[in-house]
Amino acid sequence: MTMTPNRAYVCRAIFEWVLDNNCTPYLYVNAMAENVEVPTEYVQNGQIVLNVAPAAVQNFTIHNDYVSFNARFGGVPRDIFVPIWAVLGMVASETNQGIFFDPEEIEPYAIDGFDPEPPTPPVKPVGNEGSDGETRTSTKGRPSLKIVK
Repeated sequence: MTMTPNRAYVCRAIFEWVLDNNCTPYLYVNAMAENVEVPTEYVQNGQIVLNVAPAAVQNFTIHNDYVSFNARFGGVPRDIFVPIWAVLGMVASETNQGIFFDPEEIEPYAIDGFDPEPPTPPVKPVGNEGSDGETRTSTKGRPSLKIVK
């Protein structure tokens, strides 16, 4: 029996867990993957880290096949679309706890030839604006991983 991919389910669980602990969820994305729609001017090393806190985004959805939302970058509203297989991880910005997916793991519906790199934190923090117009950023180093059972 073939089961559906679990990446979206895990992302939804981590997102809720981060919010329940009063932290800010950050979504790591392979910005070079096909069909990813993110502001390219904020992409660093082929990746982008997005603040997906409810105060920073609108219409946030983690669907089984994609993540989508609306956010403001530099005051400009943008529609964000990320196929679920392009999601590299989700962490709490304050603690760096969360999950990164195995970069070698390719979902069954992923594009052939997709060769993701392990997630790396951005050189300069990337954040999107919250409802108060303030840009959200983090100055923490490389996230640490913790097994969540």
